[in-house]
Amino acid sequence: MEAEAADAPPGRVKAALSCFSFNQDCTSLAIGTKAGYKLFSLSSVEQLDQVHGSNEIPDVYIVERLFSSSLVVVVSHTKPRQMNVYHFKKGTEICNYSYSSNILSIRLNRQRLLVCLEESIYIHNIKDMKLLKTLLDIPANPTGLCALSINHSNSYLAYPGSLTTGEIALYDGNSLKPVCTIAAHEGTLAAITFNASGSKLASASAKGTVIRVFSVPDGQKLYEFRRGMKRYVTISSLVFSMDSQFLCASSNTETVHIFKLEQLTSRQSTRRAFDLEWLHGKDVHGCHQLPPGPSVRHDESGQGFCHRTLELLWAEEHLHPLNDPEIAKAARWRRVCLSQDPQLAWLRSNRRE
Repeated sequence: MEAEAADAPPGRVKAALSCFSFNQDCTSLAIGTKAGYKLFSLSSVEQLDQVHGSNEIPDVYIVERLFSSSLVVVVSHTKPRQMNVYHFKKGTEICNYSYSSNILSIRLNRQRLLVCLEESIYIHNIKDMKLLKTLLDIPANPTGLCALSINHSNSYLAYPGSLTTGEIALYDGNSLKPVCTIAAHEGTLAAITFNASGSKLASASAKGTVIRVFSVPDGQKLYEFRRGMKRYVTISSLVFSMDSQFLCASSNTETVHIFKLEQLTSRQSTRRAFDLEWLHGKDVHGCHQLPPGPSVRHDESGQGFCHRTLELLWAEEHLHPLNDPEIAKAARWRRVCLSQDPQLAWLRSNRRE
């Protein structure tokens, strides 16, 4: 990674990178490049340790690792309709599947593997990669937006249920049956995500002004957060903290919003976001966004970055509660990130100028 950055011309450090993805519990980082892909461990706070690298498949634009296992799923621009599944420690290919159109996204947990195309979703059994179900009657989904609970005991799947409104179709990946349809937003969906247990589902629309949280599987609205009032933004990622106490949203406004999930009083219809004002300007682009283009994926990197931000927030929560308006939040979080989290600094050092 460092060698690639050193050889790149000024302002073109990211030219070789096509995607970032964090595994389900954010203990590993996968990077797809023009030459292949690389896996890094995030267990150390001092450095990124490369776990594996492969140049067998060039021009990778999707790479997903199953937790900390040796199973990795790869899709390349050279064969965008083919999914390759590898056991990288043994150096063997487990299987490969070809589909009717380009693969837009892949999601997996310990029970299921999802392959999302523009007009269909394929559900595989992760143990033997057998195709269990194909969802064909779904609205056009050109961005491949979908979410899968990382809790395999309730492998719920969520995807857009309408082309014109913000409906969410909730599907049970274990019983292979529809669960319900959630009328989440008036506008079309931009982001959806489950919490770690699969009991909550968060969503944002293309307007990006309101973020809502629903219970799973009944689809009842639990929380509504106001991210903005008039300015429409593009939400690039949503992610819950591992304990489901916080919800983080990143967008193209060069800010990160963190919401605390707590019981609302009768006078509170929305909760004010904790806005990390120190994340401003080029730093945010370096951390959770790649140069715009059809071959660059934004959701995984933004999601992983939000996870890292939430970890820092949780560490400081005991000393400085979010509901104290007098504390200097911005300065403290900046010091924590810059002094104690070189992984964020590494991502930031590779930003596009």
